[in-house]
Amino acid sequence: MEQPRKLTMRIQSLNDLVFKYIRAIEMTGVLMRIFSFSLVSWLGPGSPFMLVWIFNTIDAVILSWCSLLKKDKAYTLLNIFWVLIGVIGILRAGNIIH
Repeated sequence: MEQPRKLTMRIQSLNDLVFKYIRAIEMTGVLMRIFSFSLVSWLGPGSPFMLVWIFNTIDAVILSWCSLLKKDKAYTLLNIFWVLIGVIGILRAGNIIH
């Protein structure tokens, strides 16, 4: 019975840490997204698509987490959508699905 409580406390501690630095964490996620889309725009078909998809999915997770903590339903939905698109992109870039 003690294990779920420890996990809950760890998650809450992590959420508290993210919330404390939420502006910097959100800005990092936004800059990651700008970088990944800029890379595709500049390099076109020569882009490292797997890297871009992984990077873009990580920033979507970061921004989803922040929007969940801020209780911003619209941005939570948008960024969770990007996580799902990112997973599909990773699977396609890795030739796991076609």
